[in-house]
Amino acid sequence: MGDSFTEGMNDAYPDGSYRGWADLVAARLAVEAGPDFGYANLAVRGKLLDQVVADQLEPALAMQPSLVSFAAGGNDILRRKVEPRSLVERMDPVVGRLREAGADVILFRFADVTAHLPGQRFMSPRAAVLNNGADELAARHGAHVIDLFGDDVFHHPVMWSPDRLHMSPAGHRRVAAHVLNTLGVGVEEDWLLVPPVPAPTPWLLARSADLRWAGQHLAPWIRRRLAGASSGDLVTAKRPELAPIDALA
Repeated sequence: MGDSFTEGMNDAYPDGSYRGWADLVAARLAVEAGPDFGYANLAVRGKLLDQVVADQLEPALAMQPSLVSFAAGGNDILRRKVEPRSLVERMDPVVGRLREAGADVILFRFADVTAHLPGQRFMSPRAAVLNNGADELAARHGAHVIDLFGDDVFHHPVMWSPDRLHMSPAGHRRVAAHVLNTLGVGVEEDWLLVPPVPAPTPWLLARSADLRWAGQHLAPWIRRRLAGASSGDLVTAKRPELAPIDALA
């Protein structure tokens, strides 16, 4: 359950569809669980917390899952007006219902994406409330917490795609490794390898890169906000029903 983080942007299969950490985790769990293992991914890019809950909670419960990941709220804290504490309060009954249904639940302390984006001084405190809320919910309901914020490797630019908001393939592999380690399942060692830190970019080149990023990624995002549109308006869940993992692209 979730948004672009769980849908898998920007980690593409050869056919252009998105893979991401959740597909990687599911493929590894299927090896452990055998032929009866089923995997669904209801996440859709651009969705706000309330949309995730409204569109995905009941379908998820109907599948009678044994394990559910729930990652939402990241798009909310990018909005101009949001009360981050209310996000945590609205997540509480969702996690409660999943646990009452017998599912183990995975929550996330998100990596610090704000360091790469404008408006850091506004977003960082909001992200901190959301991350601390994950700890609170996990303690209250008995859920797993994947602490990406505490992993300094996510400060490495190679972990992020050119849009500076979504993870790169290397970032998704590292998230998958954290999830699998938390679940007590072995991982591919190269998923946790740390690439060399690149040399500092000269100031002028860095500013040129910032301008290109603003034109290619920030401006379209602003236009969608002004129009009341979302990147996920015409997107549906890539795996809306439980299916064997060999059905992956």
